[in-house]
Amino acid sequence: MKIPDEIKWPKTPSEAREIQNSERQKVILQDRFGVIHKIAGVDIGFREKGNLARGAVVVLEFPSLKLIDSAVTFREVNFPYVPGFLSFREIPVLLDALRKLKHFPDLIVCDGQGIAHPRRFGLASHLGVLLDVPTIGSAKSHFIGTHEELPSQKGSRVELREDGELLGYVYRSRDAVKPIYISPGHRISQESSLKIIEQCITKFRLPETTRMADHLASHTDEEKLKDKRLS
Repeated sequence: MKIPDEIKWPKTPSEAREIQNSERQKVILQDRFGVIHKIAGVDIGFREKGNLARGAVVVLEFPSLKLIDSAVTFREVNFPYVPGFLSFREIPVLLDALRKLKHFPDLIVCDGQGIAHPRRFGLASHLGVLLDVPTIGSAKSHFIGTHEELPSQKGSRVELREDGELLGYVYRSRDAVKPIYISPGHRISQESSLKIIEQCITKFRLPETTRMADHLASHTDEEKLKDKRLS
């Protein structure tokens, strides 16, 4: 995985929209990956009223989900909070964290959207195109698209669509809990995105990838994270 050097980021939503409309043409929604040995989760926490981002990445063996690497870093946020453009706030600090890894992942799961985005270029798609690696969006909340009613049983899934286009799946990871929203980011199909996230689910609502990254981004130091593993 080649991490690009410092990137010149846009300052306004209009500039960011131009980038999304251009770069989304590079998104590949086909399986372009080999055997997955290492899978990463990334997440962001914010401090100082949203002006300081804490980027976190964990790398797990796959499919055992054993933690083998992690990194956290801080960066000042230089882009406004505007729904649909959150990747421009989050990716700069995520790249900093990824640069600190000793074990590079074969696939990255993002706590955010993939193509389930108005311009089909959410956080997972943006990060995937930048790094040219397979990525999946596993979001905690609905952003766009419609779906049929989801049964309350664990393992239930329904298609997430917009104007007939399959964006991904709504998935119930535990009985009677809020679902997660799974969409491909880059170099992976909708169906494979769902299958891989299913393999990352243990006894919690979130897949282990982003669950552990969330702990690290929000409040847990790296040593405590290593002690948690699948607890």
